[in-house]
Amino acid sequence: MLTKRMTFSKDSSAGYLANHLARLFERGLAGRIRPLGLTTGTFPALLELWEHDGLTQKQLVERLDIEQATMANTLSRMERDGLVKREKDPEDGRVQRIKLTEHARALRDPAIAAATAENEDALFNLSDEESAQFVGLMQKIIAARKQQS
Repeated sequence: MLTKRMTFSKDSSAGYLANHLARLFERGLAGRIRPLGLTTGTFPALLELWEHDGLTQKQLVERLDIEQATMANTLSRMERDGLVKREKDPEDGRVQRIKLTEHARALRDPAIAAATAENEDALFNLSDEESAQFVGLMQKIIAARKQQS
């Protein structure tokens, strides 16, 4: 039985293109949030904490789907930069809650505005319908990949 040999082209590879696009988004967002004293490494954790302040490190790891060691390093940098503080859980002293500082809370609106502007600029050449479809398809792929892992 003969099988058709598939050729690989980075220009039509979903994985390659997604990775390339992610790097472009990261670079654009980095430039926009740098003046706020933020980095793209801490931004996902901040997004989660702005929605649900007081999560545990384990909860952040699960929500962001990153390695425990990476999250520990990120939180250490965030603590050093005055963005978060760790507090013992009043009900379980073994658990530490990650709490935003006032400084981090004050950065929420300008940081969200920066991310929104980056998204709008990146999707400028798409119609509203195409933008919604693009985001919807990415959400669908992410959900399916999460179920597979």
